[in-house]
Parts: sequence; structure tokens; C-alpha cells
Amino acid sequence: MEKILEVEELNVFYGVIHAIKDLSFYVGKGEIVTLIGANGAGKTTTLQTVTGLIPAKSGSVKYDGKNITKVPGHKLVSEGIAHVPEGRRIFADLTVYQNLMLGAYTRKDKNEIAANLEMIYKRFPRLAERKEQRAGTLSGGEQQMLAMGRALMSNPKMILLDEPSMGLSPIYVNEIFDIIKKINEDGVTVLLVEQNANKALSIADRAYVLETGKIVLEGKASELMENPQVKAAYLSE
Repeated sequence: MEKILEVEELNVFYGVIHAIKDLSFYVGKGEIVTLIGANGAGKTTTLQTVTGLIPAKSGSVKYDGKNITKVPGHKLVSEGIAHVPEGRRIFADLTVYQNLMLGAYTRKDKNEIAANLEMIYKRFPRLAERKEQRAGTLSGGEQQMLAMGRALMSNPKMILLDEPSMGLSPIYVNEIFDIIKKINEDGVTVLLVEQNANKALSIADRAYVLETGKIVLEGKASELMENPQVKAAYLSE
């Protein structure tokens, strides 16, 4: 399998706290890979290090064969990486349309951007209905759709999603996971961090389980769903 992302021996510190310890994993082109683990396991830190928001103390991150360990986050967007952070981080005072257009800020081709916008509106009909509305007035589920739509406006090869279902009602959770599957079917590779392990494993190809900054289990998502350790720790809902 061709690897789009390779993380090797990654170490990250917050002051004296060793948050990520010799972390190595990969994501194959076209896969959905999920990182699961308890709060504080290092999942968000891993994503932020991959996308250049937090510096690594040692180790390397390769994307599409290139070493991106020291590349700042804003430069990775034009390389084809999009990151939907935890908590959505939309611009509340701007309209839905303005938020989406900010996602395309690295692109130049107006016709392609317009075609992309139409595709986003088709995939997220509620965003089309509310395109002139201020983003801060949307519901939590709609804001998550907007954050995902904005990321897709950069036309990424790979999207990193951090806790997309956090704080959402069960109906929205199902909808968001359906959308993640469709995004992947359209050829976008997905690296997913998610507290809802049941849902994450149900759509992923492979998974890694993190505990205190280390990978303790890895394998096919379908196999990890049946693993007694995983069941006891993360699937007892």
C-alpha cells in the first residue's frame, strides 16, 4: 500500500511533560485511519504536530514522500493537507459563505473554486440554505459541517479531523460520520481522532490505540472492535 503519511519515532514535550513518546504510525492513500484513546492520551497533540502547529522535539513526519516535520501549518494547506480542529474554530461573525471562501485562500482558479463551492453546497444542503447567515448562529452540528466544508474548499488530498462528533446530538453524529465516509469515497484520505470509538471503528480501515502518548494496540478497525481490551476500555457505552 502506498503511504501518504508516515510518522516515525515522534517525541513531543509540553515544558517538562513528555506528551508523545516515540510515536510511529502510517496512513495509506485512500484509507480512513482512526486514533482512539482516553482524554489526555495525546491524540490531539499528534494531529497538531503532524500539521506543524506544535513542534516535535525529535522524530519525523513525511507526507507524500516529503519530510514536513519543520514545515509551518499554513504552508501545508497548499500541499494538500486540511485540518479540522477540535472545537470547530469557525469565524462566528462571518457568514457561512465567507467562512467557506476562506478555506480556498491558497487557490487561484476562480472557476474551480466556484465548482468546489457548488459541490460543498450539494454535500451540505443546510450550508446552502444558510449561506448568508452568520456562522455563530448555526447549531453545533451545522458548525461542524461548516468546519468540514471549509477544509474541503482547499481541495485536500488528506483531511485530519479532530473530535468531529464532540458535543453533537446523536442524529448529527450519524450524519457527520456518513459525510466522513462519503468524503473518503470521493478519494480523500482521512486521519480521524474521535472520542466515540464505536463510531470511529465502524467507518475506519485501520486504527491505533493511544495511551499516555504511546501506541499500545494497532490493527484493522474491524478486529480492534472485537478486541476484549478495546471493548472494555472504549466500547462499553
